[in-house]
Parts: sequence; structure tokens; C-alpha cells
Amino acid sequence: MTLQQLKYVIEVARSRSISKAAQNLFISQPSLSNALKELEKEMRITIFSRTNKGIMITSEGTEFLGYARQVVEQSELLENRYSNTQSPQQHFSVSAQHYAFAVSAFVRLLKEYDREEYEFTLRETRTYEIIDDVKNLRSEIGILYVNEFNSKVIHKFLREGDLKFFELFEAKPHVFISSRNPLVNRDYVTLNDLLPYPYLSYEQGDYNSFYFSEEILSTLSRPKNIRVSDRATLFNLLIGLNGYTISTGVISQELNHDIIAVPLKVDERITVGYITHKNVTNSTLANIYIDYLKETIAEERSRL
Repeated sequence: MTLQQLKYVIEVARSRSISKAAQNLFISQPSLSNALKELEKEMRITIFSRTNKGIMITSEGTEFLGYARQVVEQSELLENRYSNTQSPQQHFSVSAQHYAFAVSAFVRLLKEYDREEYEFTLRETRTYEIIDDVKNLRSEIGILYVNEFNSKVIHKFLREGDLKFFELFEAKPHVFISSRNPLVNRDYVTLNDLLPYPYLSYEQGDYNSFYFSEEILSTLSRPKNIRVSDRATLFNLLIGLNGYTISTGVISQELNHDIIAVPLKVDERITVGYITHKNVTNSTLANIYIDYLKETIAEERSRL
């Protein structure tokens, strides 16, 4: 086993394609395939399975990849410490539900990580895809919520994916509305107060189960419903149509000037947290991002 082989494994896992990985590594596809086969033979495991849908990481491959990343990261730290070469390009990826505080923390990370080269990814995506991204190591961190209604289903998927959930905060539900909405000066609003207004929610694609909804109280019937796929569209419709959505109340005023959080009078709680893979040790960048998440959330909650 060589360090180069470990780097090959990491790149294939990231690219999800032998051909794309070979291009990124500037080697031929047969050379890469042979190197992987030799490593799998030496380790007596199957790291990747080849399917009609492309490359999939096996369960034992996931564990191996976690160790490989640690070895490569430590090797790069050692090399940088005792050489004058620049740090190599770093990769970091987060998958999250549509939370402004996740974006704010990501901005802080990028400002802190002052390098000439890096490749970072922030995916605001569907609930099932967040779980799948972290399960298959496309992202190191996933951010989502659980509550009394969806907890059993979400934690079942986390267990099956060898994932861990860490609580960030518990919140009372709020509605996000435009600063020009007639309800904006209320101390709180009720579900009846909201009936005249369009309800905005995030569509969940093939996994459009109530349990995967990004908003609590997803089973309630509402007269006016609009589903969207991205946060910018949702906020534009909140403003343009005096619509509303339900969330935690934690919002970045720096990034969202025209959106106001108003408490919703319901007997519910929302627990927001991040998920990681059990078999993968957090990278330095992941730990820094988690710290920024906690700082950003504390700052925004202090303004509620």
C-alpha cells in the first residue's frame, strides 16, 4: 500500500467516476483501475463496487476511506511543516437544509481559510439527499432538524447509514414573513392568523414524505400552497406575495434584511443538529466549520 494509492481512492470517492478521477489525477484510466485493484487485493477488501449507475463505495470501503483521509491529511501536514512548498488544494463539502446560519458559518470559514487554491461545496438540498451525501462521503457534514413527528424515521435512516447526530440547538417554531407583512408587529401568530397567506415549503423530490419535510406541521391542510426548490426563490415569494414559511427563527439579518421571524403559537419544538459518518474522523476544516456554526447560531439567537 502506498500513499499515492490512498490519494487515488480519495479522488475516486470524490469524483464518483474512474474516468473523471483519472483526468483529475492526470493518469490513464487503466493505470488508475489497476492501482485500485492491486490495493483491494492487498487489503483483501472491496472498496468500490461498479454498477450501471457508476461507482459506489462499499461499507468496508467507507471505513477504509476514513482511515485513508486521516493518513493523507497527516502526510500533507508533515510535508508542509518541513518543506517550503505551498499547501495543497483542500476539499470540504457541507450538505444542509435551507438555513441562513449554515451559509453565514460557511462564509466565515472561507474568510478564515485564506488560501490561493481550494474547492469547497455548500449544498442546500433535500432532507434525504443530505443523509445520502454524508452516508456516501460526498459531504463531511450534514445539517438538518428532528422533532417528535419525524425523529423515529430520520434516526432510522441515520442508523442504517452509520451516521451520528449532534444537537446544535433546540428552538420554538417561528414563521418567516416579509417586513411588510401585516402580521410583522405581532408578538406571536397562530395557525388561524396565517390562513389568508400563501404557505411556502421546500419540495423533496422522490422522497416527498411528510417525515422528510423541511418544515414542521407538514401534515396540516392549507388553502394556499407553494413549493420551491431554493431559498432565494422562497424569500422572494415571501416578500412579493406576503407568504410565510415555518422555521427555527434563527436567521442572518446580515444576509436577509427584509425577512422577519415571528413566534408561532404551537406546542412544538425543533431540534437542529449536524450529522457525520461514524467511521470518518472530522477533518480540521470540518471542526472549524462546526465551531463557526455554533458561534453564528449563538449570535443570531441572542437577537430573537
